[in-house]
Amino acid sequence: MNKLTIKSRGQYRNKKGTLVFRYAVTGSPTAMAAYEEAQGEYFTKDTTTDEVLYFTTRFCGKSATLVVTEDLKVYPDMSELEQQASFVAQLGGNLGEAMAAEIARKLAGGSSASSSKPATKGDESDNQSEEDERLDEEPKRTTRTSVKRR
Repeated sequence: MNKLTIKSRGQYRNKKGTLVFRYAVTGSPTAMAAYEEAQGEYFTKDTTTDEVLYFTTRFCGKSATLVVTEDLKVYPDMSELEQQASFVAQLGGNLGEAMAAEIARKLAGGSSASSSKPATKGDESDNQSEEDERLDEEPKRTTRTSVKRR
């Protein structure tokens, strides 16, 4: 089994309207070779940045671990999130809701829920990534689409 690191490079909607998340892939030469072999004809490199890319319809956080198995299956390691969801379910009630809110807050901040440092007063503006700043500066779309109702 090979483990790689993926980092978010944004998202887009495909022709069918499905939200697709785009991640840059990094890892050891052996792991990268396994990833390229597993992806086959779907192996993709960004022509501008030369980054190897991974696409998924599942949000994996701002960064995560990508696994390539011995039989060349590729999947994001969601075990940390699954453990947290199980813990929240075990707690239940107000404590479970509070724990779920804290986990969601940490994920929205771009950190793994188990490895992020607690936020301190005034950190919100300091933690905004360059990509977030760039997205904030892009003009808003003003095109409206009409939807036919049955």
